[in-house]
Amino acid sequence: MFSLFKSNPLKKLQQQHESLLSEAFQAQRNGNIRLYSTLTAEAEAVREKIDALKNEAAH
Repeated sequence: MFSLFKSNPLKKLQQQHESLLSEAFQAQRNGNIRLYSTLTAEAEAVREKIDALKNEAAH
């Protein structure tokens, strides 16, 4: 009945993923390759969580 008011964890993770990729892009442009690689790895971990949630919802 109140599913309208429940938060969507998938949407939150997607926003976090986009934010990490944006920060990584800026780090790369500024020449900070270590930060770029760290943020890219974090974004990849978030992407794996997103894929896991999608697979869970499909089954």
